[in-house]
Amino acid sequence: MARGAQATGLRIGGQVPVYLHRERSGGKEPEFLDLTLLPGRGMNVFQMRAWFPGLGEIDLLASPSLEEAQKQLSGGPDDFMGVHSFRFGGALLLPFANRIRGELMPDGCTIRTKILDRDVLVPADWHGSRPGAEKCAMHGLILAAGMQVTEVSREHVQAMLNAGDFDGHWLSKTIVSIDARLRSGSVEFSATAFNSGSELLPVGIGWHPYFALPSKQREQARLHLPAHERALVSNYDDVFPTGQLEPVAGTPYDFNGKGGAPLGARYFDDSFVHLQKTPQGHTVIEILDPAAHYGVRLTALSPHVRALQVYSRPDHAFVVVEPQFNWADPFSSVWARGLDTGMVVLSPGEQVTWAVRCELFVTEGSS
Repeated sequence: MARGAQATGLRIGGQVPVYLHRERSGGKEPEFLDLTLLPGRGMNVFQMRAWFPGLGEIDLLASPSLEEAQKQLSGGPDDFMGVHSFRFGGALLLPFANRIRGELMPDGCTIRTKILDRDVLVPADWHGSRPGAEKCAMHGLILAAGMQVTEVSREHVQAMLNAGDFDGHWLSKTIVSIDARLRSGSVEFSATAFNSGSELLPVGIGWHPYFALPSKQREQARLHLPAHERALVSNYDDVFPTGQLEPVAGTPYDFNGKGGAPLGARYFDDSFVHLQKTPQGHTVIEILDPAAHYGVRLTALSPHVRALQVYSRPDHAFVVVEPQFNWADPFSSVWARGLDTGMVVLSPGEQVTWAVRCELFVTEGSS
């Protein structure tokens, strides 16, 4: 799919997709084969493809064809600030993940909010589906950004973005560096934010991957999350945090056990916090599809990952698990004063890296 797009010159966000590829070794273990990224749309990890025992070659992410993505990622009025980028694939979220609320300005396109005690105008690019739903800023400022590819080989790509102050929508100045690497047993993806300005730079980084369930039987799919609490929200339309936290132990949101717990018929758009880390500071998540004997292990390598947003609908065969630095609406007064909501504040000349590793494994038995 991606190779044909390159051959015909198909462009998304004004740039040709980047396609990484390796040949299958022929062994019996799962192997990653292809990785497709969209430098014209903030290095969205559009698709990962692998060979899996019993399933053959499969797409790991819920994404349309590149031709359809070209139509949807058109930059039109309904794609303001690139919001269609987090409808599929795996969008990179930076300099904040999730929602930020504020006072809607008369233009109807920006909100004013307090960030590090400064008034900042950020794009109001999202709202719920209910009539009169409040507009907010959603998932950062690089969803439609054009990245400069600085190095590319068959199995590795690097890109950068001199974002400055994000067209006046953020503090200080930022240089973003992206690195993606395709290996037989893993895909690794990282983003580094460098404070190139003269002021403090608040940074939150996240990722929004739509992991497909090969069996298409969503109810029996299982999730393992090492989280102790869930942040409660106003409703599942706005999904604004209330500032309240609820322990997950003994509730339908407890996915801590070995082998996780089934998704069942429940709708999820929930932020899980107070994460349990490995001795190395990693956060390990597993998505299991027992009916297909299929598993994905997602390891958030950065110790700064403080939240896991889970989005999954009972009528769709995908699970989105978003490893994020920051909690939703991290500067909001709903959070207790002094609470660390995950934003990393960089002094001039400092940098921070967010990174994940994806691996595949065969599950035991079936549901």
